[in-house]
Amino acid sequence: MKEYKVLTLKDKWFSGKFDPEKLEQALNAYAEEGWRVVATATAEVAAMFGSDRDEMITILERDR
Repeated sequence: MKEYKVLTLKDKWFSGKFDPEKLEQALNAYAEEGWRVVATATAEVAAMFGSDRDEMITILERDR
């Protein structure tokens, strides 16, 4: 059986700003817990005020 985790810019690691070094730190920390990246994607998120923004999504998987 598998377990999944979705990592986005809203995750505690990023504080709302994308930083490749923080992504690397987050992925390494999750890897130590047995997680591995199975997919990444971007999605356009509509904003109530201002312009839309792209959201990075990373899907992690591990055995239960």
